[in-house]
Amino acid sequence: MDMQGSRQLAITQQQAWDALNNPEVLKTCIPGCDRVEATGENQYAIGMAVKIGPVSAKFTGKIALSDIKAPESYTISFEGQGGPAGFGKGNAKVLLAPNAEGHLLSYTVHASVGGKVAQLGQRLIDGAAKSMAEDFFKRFDAEMQRQYPQAYAAKVPAEVAPAAAAPKAVPVWVWGAVALAVAAAVYWLSR
Repeated sequence: MDMQGSRQLAITQQQAWDALNNPEVLKTCIPGCDRVEATGENQYAIGMAVKIGPVSAKFTGKIALSDIKAPESYTISFEGQGGPAGFGKGNAKVLLAPNAEGHLLSYTVHASVGGKVAQLGQRLIDGAAKSMAEDFFKRFDAEMQRQYPQAYAAKVPAEVAPAAAAPKAVPVWVWGAVALAVAAAVYWLSR
């Protein structure tokens, strides 16, 4: 599975970088996540509950960051195991680029899944991954607004109409996520 997307954020590049590297922020923003713990330098353990169609499972896994160019980009490699429900693995490239409105968070994810999850079909998996990605970014936006209200205060009048519109590109992750780790939940779900 390959997915890509982007999201405009009102916060600074450094604020976004710090948030995407904060296990507590990720735990708050990743749907179904109950654990994000540092296990070493640029390595994390994650735990989350995922439901895709009729398959529900508790996934555990690992995330490692590489190709780190703070505060601009990194690559997230992930692998997770959901017991009989299946497994997932892959990587995501996350890029933070400053612009006039704050900065643009972009990502590209390459992932593969196996087990019962893979038997559900690509359309169902893709739909669930996109839904989780959108949920992650809504939670991430809300958390950044809570932490940095001044950055969003100036944006509220100008962004009332665009906020109701669909995002420029359907986000993935994961976990991404990854991450998000963006990136992490979406990645686990899409595997």
